[in-house]
Amino acid sequence: MSLIVTKELAQTIELSEIDALHSRLMAMQAIEGNPMGVDIQQFGNATAFSVKNIPGPSFNTVKGLTDGDEQFMDQLIEFYTEKEIRVRFELTPAHASPDLLAHLQQAGFYHSDFHTSLYGSLIQSAVTVDERITIRRLESHEFDLFAEIYAKGFQMPTFLQSGIAQNNVILHGNDHWTFYLASLDDEPAGIGVLFVKDGMATLAAAATVPHLRSKGVQQALIHQRIQHATRLHSRLIVGQAEFGSVSQNNMERAGMKIAYTKAIWVQQ
Repeated sequence: MSLIVTKELAQTIELSEIDALHSRLMAMQAIEGNPMGVDIQQFGNATAFSVKNIPGPSFNTVKGLTDGDEQFMDQLIEFYTEKEIRVRFELTPAHASPDLLAHLQQAGFYHSDFHTSLYGSLIQSAVTVDERITIRRLESHEFDLFAEIYAKGFQMPTFLQSGIAQNNVILHGNDHWTFYLASLDDEPAGIGVLFVKDGMATLAAAATVPHLRSKGVQQALIHQRIQHATRLHSRLIVGQAEFGSVSQNNMERAGMKIAYTKAIWVQQ
């Protein structure tokens, strides 16, 4: 596969993002009684993801909307309106057109933000890992620790930790998912997650506790996941990050490049 960004490559990268979120939410939906209220629907080329009991944009978003899907706009809006969730579209340059953007504006949406998608070849990483940092796979009984680090890393309230643990431990043992724990001088410092499917490896999530940031923990976790993906004979490594963020910078330092910047459109 060419590493020059083409529409075909951009679509492959977007599909890997869709696959990772779809896999995660299908596992959550399979929990008895579907307590999180997961719902996934296809509207043309667009996949609408919804988790009613986990507010926020991470799980409540539309990916894959393509020029020509305007005919499904009313159905998409109704899908989220019934759940009392604000509609959110993630648009890539490979799919957007003036007609699609004009239709979104006429339907009451506006461009509110940007988000970066990155990619890279699976080569030996040039990152030098601090010898004080150790990384190993997370054990099934350690997801409370995973949730604690995740919540601290994203400055989330502690009462959400049990839900974070539950919604991730269900993926432990799934062949597509691998969870890592990083320690600095034997102190738990960060977590990282890798999703692999059809030769595409996705840096699915990562967090570092605030007081141990800027010490190379995330660089080490990226390096570890790239090496794992290489051993699995993946073709590409991909990831997402807030534009211009430390996460984006760390991926670029590891040799990844910007594939495109997604435009986030939401209801007015």
